[in-house]
Amino acid sequence: MGIYEELKERGLLAQVTNEEEIRDMVNAGKATFYIGFDCTADSLTAGHFMALTLMKRLQMAGNKPIALIGGGTTMIGDPSGRTDMRKMLTREDIDHNAACFKRQMEKFIEFGDGKAMMLNNADWLLSLNYVDLLREVGACFSVNNMLRAECYKQRMEKGLSFLEFNYMIMQSYDFYYLFQHYGCNMQFGGDDQWSNMLGGTELIRRKLGKDAHAMTITLLTDSQGKKMGKTAGNAVWLDANKTSPFDFYQYWRNVDDADVMKCIRMLTFLPLEQIRDMDTWPDSRINEKKEILAFELTSLVHGQEEAEKAQNTARALFCGEGDESSLPTTTLTADQVPPEGINGADLLVLCGLTKSKGEARRLMEQGGVTVNGEKLTSLDTRFTPAELKAGLKIKKGKKIFHRAVM
Repeated sequence: MGIYEELKERGLLAQVTNEEEIRDMVNAGKATFYIGFDCTADSLTAGHFMALTLMKRLQMAGNKPIALIGGGTTMIGDPSGRTDMRKMLTREDIDHNAACFKRQMEKFIEFGDGKAMMLNNADWLLSLNYVDLLREVGACFSVNNMLRAECYKQRMEKGLSFLEFNYMIMQSYDFYYLFQHYGCNMQFGGDDQWSNMLGGTELIRRKLGKDAHAMTITLLTDSQGKKMGKTAGNAVWLDANKTSPFDFYQYWRNVDDADVMKCIRMLTFLPLEQIRDMDTWPDSRINEKKEILAFELTSLVHGQEEAEKAQNTARALFCGEGDESSLPTTTLTADQVPPEGINGADLLVLCGLTKSKGEARRLMEQGGVTVNGEKLTSLDTRFTPAELKAGLKIKKGKKIFHRAVM
């Protein structure tokens, strides 16, 4: 089985162009492909997992990845999948975020001479002359066709800014530029990017002729990846300082039963033979499947040692076995805890378990908080410095645990 057939069996392919040519090229390890990452935060999320593991799989098969940091496109903002305009970032913010991305990507992709490259589209987009771009590229795009694209449709009711309307042209220009300067002949992305990506293949065909189009291949992954990585309205980050290894483990340990095998198939590097066998397991082994998923993905991001700690802590909390050493912990200072003690609402906010005292109040009123096994029912309940020095174990809802200490 070639890598293309493996990607299909793992359920990673949604739409393709030039399928026969794509299959032959990636199976032969001759593809130079790119995936774009707009750096709107200082960490990648679990939603990027599919793209990262896909790059790793293809690189292992001999293909050459280009991780394209969207330093230029981030300054515009992709309207796809959004109901409002993205926050505008400064160039300094974007550069900082790009550096953070690279450190995280290096856990998945091998960079270096003849290997993977990391490029930043700010290097060519920010130096473009607007009138020259309109003359060279603008004439290749039909406004009527652009307005029919799915990435714009959902924004039309609330209003689509002209700034964002240019995003498709910028993304298409990226592929055109990479094709000419780096021999990039393939692009990957979520299937909600289909219209933007077809714009790139069409631009190359229009500018460089039909022979060039034969080498311009678009391959898309399922947009499931963009649905991953968010829980209770908060992103699940790959940065351990933003989402601890234990919380990361718990996120995957608690995925819906119906999604477990899909995630194992798409995101882990377990052999397909093992996955086919797991498909035959009875429903009574669903928790075993979830543990395998959580352990494999935590190992990929944080290393096997952290994955083992997270698994032991989870087993200690839920099964009464193992230890709780990797439980996420907040250390409070004397400035944060008055001599008479800290109230429950302030405690939850300082531990990052709620965003505000109002949210903490609602959570307590719903019976969703326990501290050292006792349900928290009043905002007036205070926890003294002595209790914090001994350690408080906080439980939010059914599955989120946290420790507070001084």
